[in-house]
Amino acid sequence: QVGLMESGGGSVQSGGSLQLSCAVSIPKGRRYCLAWFRQALGKEREGLASLTDYNQPQYAPSVKGRFTIDENNAKTNIYLYMNDLKVEDTAMYFCVAKFGYCPAGVGEADAYAYWGPGTQVTVSS
Repeated sequence: QVGLMESGGGSVQSGGSLQLSCAVSIPKGRRYCLAWFRQALGKEREGLASLTDYNQPQYAPSVKGRFTIDENNAKTNIYLYMNDLKVEDTAMYFCVAKFGYCPAGVGEADAYAYWGPGTQVTVSS
């Protein structure tokens, strides 16, 4: 059974920072991949960053250098540290998971079978 629950969303001004957290419950003993996606109103879901179970990150070009994905030592939480936020970063942010290897370049939304309910991030100018 896989459980994912995001927290930490909110409203921030352009140029500000936010930290998202995701409580992760995932059976051990299998290879898995965790990632962050977002979906803005009227747009497709967009992969932002992924993290293998051996802590290797990948980033989408749109957020590389501004966003950082990380996890705690116990592997019970992953985080998305977001800096220099822009109005176009406004979206619902999702923590997602799949068993097996991480796709190259974060991958498409359909590659991930497990999704948290999401947390809203709103960036104002």
